[in-house]
Amino acid sequence: MRTLSLLRHAKSSWDDPVETDFDRPLNGRGRRAAVRMGRYLRDEGLAFDRIIASPALRIRQTIEGLEEGLGGRLQVTFDRRIYMASAVTLFDLVQAESDATGRLLLVGHNPGLEDLALIATPEDDAPLRAEAYKKYPTATLAEIVFEGARWAEAAEGKGRLTRFVRPRDLDPSLGPDD
Repeated sequence: MRTLSLLRHAKSSWDDPVETDFDRPLNGRGRRAAVRMGRYLRDEGLAFDRIIASPALRIRQTIEGLEEGLGGRLQVTFDRRIYMASAVTLFDLVQAESDATGRLLLVGHNPGLEDLALIATPEDDAPLRAEAYKKYPTATLAEIVFEGARWAEAAEGKGRLTRFVRPRDLDPSLGPDD
């Protein structure tokens, strides 16, 4: 069994005068949401064998918030291919992951993460999938379980969405997204 977790970066600031999208920082609510999601990871005892993240500033700041909420450091590999990646690119990364990794976390952007969550799981009326289909807000964590023994066996529609947690589910002041 393989567990893939997907975390979208926290809410970023469009008011900050930056030259590129890559350098866009989190806003105040985003920083609070990242810390709250870190506390959620700690409280749930969630740990990952490997974390791969986009190197964009808002991702780095999201990870800093997670670490603050967790009360510890995360070992993260930054990979430029995740920045604004399509679901196909993200799925390729997942399928190429070492089989020594049982629990993988990708930290990235929409629409790639949302699309990956949807194509990795079967089209059905399951409540969690319906929520993910409706909207994948910032700082939301999705968890998908694949029954195969190897990441290469992860295929479209073969995963089971077992978790879909939005910051507003944990603290109503952190939502809804605009």
